Amino acid sequence: MSNPAILVTGAAGFIGFHVSQRLLQAGRAVVGLDNLNDYYDPALKQARLDVLGNDPRFRFVRLDLADQDGMTALFARERFPVVVHLAAQAGVRYSLQNPHAYMTSNYTGFANVLEGCRHHGCGHLLYASSSSVYGSNTRLPFSVQDSVDHPISLYAASKKANELMAHAYSHLFRIPVTGLRFFTVYGPWGRPDMAMYLFTKAIVEGRPIKLFNDGNMRRDFTYVDDIVEAIVRLIDHVPQPDPAWDGARPNPATSSAPWRVYNIGNNRPEELMHVVALLEQELGRNALKELLPMQPGDVPATFADVDDLTRDVGFRPSTSIEQGVRKFVQWYRDYHRV
Repeated sequence: MSNPAILVTGAAGFIGFHVSQRLLQAGRAVVGLDNLNDYYDPALKQARLDVLGNDPRFRFVRLDLADQDGMTALFARERFPVVVHLAAQAGVRYSLQNPHAYMTSNYTGFANVLEGCRHHGCGHLLYASSSSVYGSNTRLPFSVQDSVDHPISLYAASKKANELMAHAYSHLFRIPVTGLRFFTVYGPWGRPDMAMYLFTKAIVEGRPIKLFNDGNMRRDFTYVDDIVEAIVRLIDHVPQPDPAWDGARPNPATSSAPWRVYNIGNNRPEELMHVVALLEQELGRNALKELLPMQPGDVPATFADVDDLTRDVGFRPSTSIEQGVRKFVQWYRDYHRV
């Protein structure tokens, strides 16, 4: 087979959909895996799959990451050269209500992905981590050279655990692995549980939007096309052991194993109130604002240092929040026929 398929897990999800679409446009064959769970409206997931299904190089496999036999069989059959693992139980707040969903997807599911890569010749595993691993850190911008040992939500802990599990497998079995620390991703086909979508929906429907920490939040909003560009470039940038790595002074960003982590963020935090103002402008109506205290597990600000990403693959996310909000609202209007 001259064009072996890349596995994209979470292909019916927000980022997985966009990555799959981009790989297909580049002429790559994609096997998209998803369990289509009902964490949010499965109709949106199905609509994304309908778009991907228009390309004959796309094949969909409905499978749960935690299904050990199913995952073993899939990896044995396909022998993926590259795996882009984006499926996970997402959401900081939901991890307070339903911790076991995180154990199943983010621990057991990831272990099954690692085992598949170990036994069936995967040449590069890229997996979703999160800016939430920075936890209690307050020094901004967040750097991959910083220690990330103080997560403040179970979701964040599960993502930090994924980085550690990936390191162990990379060290033991020399599997090249790249961790992707995403910063507040938004854009067309976005997740309905995320701020951009929630705010837009509420403004359109004339309902109040909830602004935590009295609206004094800053987020490094990163447009989805920038995330995809970084991932696609990193696919071909297979990590090597760092010859300068020193166990006496360990660098948290590299390793003596072929293991790396990167921040993928816009490198520019936005005031939440500014984002709301942009949405009001694009939607032509004012938001009703409900100011609330800080939520458990949340942080007041995120801000990505992307110097390592820029140095290694020559790319720095740069879509302005103004452009991004405009494109998101345009998609929202089309999709919901508003």
